[in-house]
Amino acid sequence: MSDIKTEIRKRRTFAIISHPDAGKTTLTEKFLLYGGVINTAGSVKGKATAKHAVSDWMEIEKERGISVTSSVLQFRYGGYCINILDTPGHQDFSEDTYRTLMAADSAVMVIDGSKGVEAQTRKLFKVCAMRHIPVFTFINKMDRDAKDTFDLLDDIEKELGIPTCPVNWPIGSGKEFKGVYDREKREVELFSDTRKGTSAGEVQTVSIDDGEVDALIGEEARALLTEEIELLDGASAEFDQDLVDKGELSPVFFGSALTNFGVETFLQHFLAMTTSPLPRMSDHGEIDPVEEKDFSAFVFKIQANMNKAHRDRIAFMRICSGEFDAGMTVYHVQGGKDVRLSQPQQMMASERKMIDKAYGGDIIGVFDPGIFSIGDTLTTSKEKFAYEGIPTFAPEHFARVRQVDTMKRKQFVKGINQIAQEGAIQIFQEYNTGMEEIIVGVVGVLQFDVLEYRLKNEYNVDIILENLPYEHIRWIENKEADLDHISGTSDMKKIKDLKGRPLLLFIHEWSIRMTQERNDGLVLSEFGRS
Repeated sequence: MSDIKTEIRKRRTFAIISHPDAGKTTLTEKFLLYGGVINTAGSVKGKATAKHAVSDWMEIEKERGISVTSSVLQFRYGGYCINILDTPGHQDFSEDTYRTLMAADSAVMVIDGSKGVEAQTRKLFKVCAMRHIPVFTFINKMDRDAKDTFDLLDDIEKELGIPTCPVNWPIGSGKEFKGVYDREKREVELFSDTRKGTSAGEVQTVSIDDGEVDALIGEEARALLTEEIELLDGASAEFDQDLVDKGELSPVFFGSALTNFGVETFLQHFLAMTTSPLPRMSDHGEIDPVEEKDFSAFVFKIQANMNKAHRDRIAFMRICSGEFDAGMTVYHVQGGKDVRLSQPQQMMASERKMIDKAYGGDIIGVFDPGIFSIGDTLTTSKEKFAYEGIPTFAPEHFARVRQVDTMKRKQFVKGINQIAQEGAIQIFQEYNTGMEEIIVGVVGVLQFDVLEYRLKNEYNVDIILENLPYEHIRWIENKEADLDHISGTSDMKKIKDLKGRPLLLFIHEWSIRMTQERNDGLVLSEFGRS
């Protein structure tokens, strides 16, 4: 058992979040370079001649140069075993990011130094705040002209409502970017442009009290740095590990992921400031990963067709406690039966590595014969506890979907159901009309493009999408409610989900209130539960 505890204590599991184009995928790749997992970084620009980013595996991602699904990557560095959850930056895929954050113990927020906090960063940060997980900020692209550093910090504090504590401080930006000053060590780390795509690069470190500093960064830059540090020491929050652990203070780092500068320093500080896997809440109270000897995990992501040759489904699960052994039999709480976890693997984007063992904190993928759903709990404990479910976002866009070729109905239904089980889309059917038409709901309209693309390329089915005017959906909380007798408004539509649960669609928000007023005791919810 002590070996298991030692392994769990080595684990660090975090998600990387950002607005699109802030450099999140590049930063992820540089971590992998330092971990010795890859030798050269791919270009994330999606040029025809370039290598694609390691963490973007889906064809549509390669074509568009954006991340649309979360990737899971593992590497070792400095005695730690690190699980990175790389999330899609685009707001249309925020639900996937939300689920991924449920599997993380902390988050790294990447901000573009020239733009500051952007809309999507704000939205994702709220999710971190809801879970009270530690958030570390990496202000990227300092090798380009950046906003005033104090303005950037002010931006984070005002927009996100979290105090910041800069661990290091930039010396200039753009062509004038000289390096960073480490506040604790009182040392200047000098920037030298590395060969792009490699981890090689000289970082010269000099004490701020060394007379050589003036010559190395220039008298003007030295004078400005001295002035800014004095201001900073008087104005910024002091580092407090307890506040960081509660998600109430964000340590801030500066650098350039593209040129590798500041990345390794950030990684080292991050590992020292984060904890091993955290306890998780279940219906039997908190489950401590180190004290709970039995294996337990929950499914947070399902992905079909990661390998075109096999047409398989992988259920990604976060191990919360105990030790995983390949081929072990566990109790599937929601399914109410024992299941064997076969073909266990860890991911390097689309590359898979079969594994024999994994521990609390790790993320693994197992073969899913179609029995798992997002939010399911698996355990070997005699107490059949279940972890908290993962909320389902309310879709904001709806369309009626049908296949072009009526002879391909079987492939169409199989494909759309499999994609829905991944959680990227939600599918509904007309209520009591006898019609087999399928209504698709998505959080962001780009999901419709992904659905169309994947049905064509993975299932050989062309579809017709007919946009519907509905913008609001509500789950009916009262189990005793009779949908046939609900008196609604003219713009209300009755539907049911895959599990046969009744739902209501509305065009106008005021119709929701009116429907509740007309039906005494009717309880409607914006969130479904997985």
